[in-house]
Amino acid sequence: MVVTAAAAPPSASALRRGDVVTALDDVPVTALIERWAPFYAASNQPTRLRDIAASMTRGACGAVTIRVLRGNESFAVKAERVAEPPPASAPRRTHDRTGETFQKLSPEIAYLKLSSVQASQVPGYIEAAAGTKGLIIDIRNYPSEFVVFALGSHLVDRPTEFARFTVGDPANPGAFHWRGTPLSLIPTAPRYTGKVAILVDESSVSQAEYTAMAFRSAPNAVVVGSTTAGADGNVSPIPLPGGLRSMISGIGVFYPDKRPTQRIGIVADVEARPTIQGIRSGRDEVLEAALRHILGAGVSAAEIERLAKQ
Repeated sequence: MVVTAAAAPPSASALRRGDVVTALDDVPVTALIERWAPFYAASNQPTRLRDIAASMTRGACGAVTIRVLRGNESFAVKAERVAEPPPASAPRRTHDRTGETFQKLSPEIAYLKLSSVQASQVPGYIEAAAGTKGLIIDIRNYPSEFVVFALGSHLVDRPTEFARFTVGDPANPGAFHWRGTPLSLIPTAPRYTGKVAILVDESSVSQAEYTAMAFRSAPNAVVVGSTTAGADGNVSPIPLPGGLRSMISGIGVFYPDKRPTQRIGIVADVEARPTIQGIRSGRDEVLEAALRHILGAGVSAAEIERLAKQ
């Protein structure tokens, strides 16, 4: 488990970004993962690890001993567990870039994050990106608004299929049938004509995955990052005794050629993941991979890192 942010200023004894937590109260993290894995109803392994990591530091408030690996040095620190905020007030998990929704990283690169996107502003985003070599659409988040068609229609030059569904048969439990024809994006002006890089990772779930499927169907579009949560589809609640509840995806979500997405996720065309050294240095290595894809081999690694860090 790697520390990606610290709540307190760094000091000789505090956790720092890039520290590797190897044990909690003398129990190895690997043993905790093995012990807890059967209790996490994740759709795939990246999501299971995501959820275990998010809850690993939870527990009764009080002191905990943390074994830390920092470079080649291993040491123990004491930390205080604090109460978790209620779910309604907890921030959504997001790995996107800070700052405005739409940004120009350079005259050649436009960047748009969906965690704060507004459907009514889509034409303005596209006009502002006109003339750039590439548009980076960051979906390492949950979209603030549904923009599958509002934005996706500006990325295609012809009607373009991107998804199809199956539905259960109430009269024949266990049977599923294809529903209708595949969904399509219909071209809308103005059209963005440069390269499109779609950023995803394990924080991309449900609507974010459906959005990535749609944008991926555009010409010159690639998905950059790592496998998403594999939990696309609508939410069908299941009430349980004792006031408990669970939920499942009530429909099947497939690519137009009938390849499944659920329990698999959106698999990146260009795989990129954060590294421990990159986390320590404050780099966004997924965004860097998208920049390399758009700008090509002629741009130096130092320039790519500079653009991603702005």
